[in-house]
Amino acid sequence: MTSNTQIKALDVPTAIVQRRSIKTFKQDPISPELLKQLVELTVAAPSSFNVQSWRIVLVQDQAQKEALCAASWKQQQIIQAPVTFVFAADAAAGGKDLTPILEQGAATGAWNEGTVNYFRGAIPQFQASLGDKRREYAIKDAMIAATNLVLAAESLGLSTCFMNGWIEEQVKAIIGAENDPDTGIAVLVPVGYAAEPRLNPGRLPLSVNVSVDRLDNPYQG
Repeated sequence: MTSNTQIKALDVPTAIVQRRSIKTFKQDPISPELLKQLVELTVAAPSSFNVQSWRIVLVQDQAQKEALCAASWKQQQIIQAPVTFVFAADAAAGGKDLTPILEQGAATGAWNEGTVNYFRGAIPQFQASLGDKRREYAIKDAMIAATNLVLAAESLGLSTCFMNGWIEEQVKAIIGAENDPDTGIAVLVPVGYAAEPRLNPGRLPLSVNVSVDRLDNPYQG
């Protein structure tokens, strides 16, 4: 069993540079303490108006893993890794009862009374103005949280894989959201200990896909 009691966390730049998408995992479990730390670091992510519209499901049960694997074109990293984070997104979150979020913001001192009163009306209005883009905004917030997860995991000695290639309706059914049209699936992220390393495939020169002010002005830094 892999020990994680002696891990010295990597700094953020090192975790960013070192991280690779791992396709094969050991079946070593993640300790409950480490898993909780990962969850806490994941949900520390920012979100629009702090609505926190992500809905994260930790898939650990063997039958659930097998079903999720089948819904993901039989990608085996779901079976191998001890846990897969399913990042769902609630497109209707901003139109629901915001009292817990507003009260917590006030209690922490982050938001004064004026800000709370403004958000009480502004958040539902903004959500309504998004129309069909509500899902897109919720998915963006979930992806930001997923990025927190993969960097936190890397810094704490774990490996991850951003997974595309899954059938949304099947994944929704597996997590119990098949009857909720407001729930979308953003990404699946298996988490565990790498069975084998992967090398950095490199990146294009910055001038290829980074620009200054306009797309026709390549960054030369």
